[in-house]
Amino acid sequence: MAKGEVSHTGRIVAINPQFTTVEFVAESACSACHAAGLCGMSEATTKAVQVPTDPFKTYYVGQDVYVNLKATMGLKAVWISYCIPLLILMILIVSLSYIINSELVIGLVAITGVLLYYLVIWLMRDKFAKEYIFYIREK
Repeated sequence: MAKGEVSHTGRIVAINPQFTTVEFVAESACSACHAAGLCGMSEATTKAVQVPTDPFKTYYVGQDVYVNLKATMGLKAVWISYCIPLLILMILIVSLSYIINSELVIGLVAITGVLLYYLVIWLMRDKFAKEYIFYIREK
């Protein structure tokens, strides 16, 4: 793995001229714990990602590969998906508490503000898909 990259081990499940689909297991932090099997909190889910097919490389279905993404893109994703919505929520709650006396209304408006933010993110999903490009590296 190159410095500044996030890498997951995966297996190629489909190849076509445009995309190569790689499936990998995303594990929670608890899964590495020695007591994970006892407490039942560990979680591992299978995810698939479509990587643009490199015409100059030859891969085959079933091949184990690394799926890489620049670490800066991962940090940007955390900001977009978690930090900014939290800031929106906090700003709306604090600012509306000075204007409105009803906690129910403040809560509903704040949650609606975050929902609108996520709606905008969902509408911009094609733009984000162009920015977040994974690539494959042989094992």
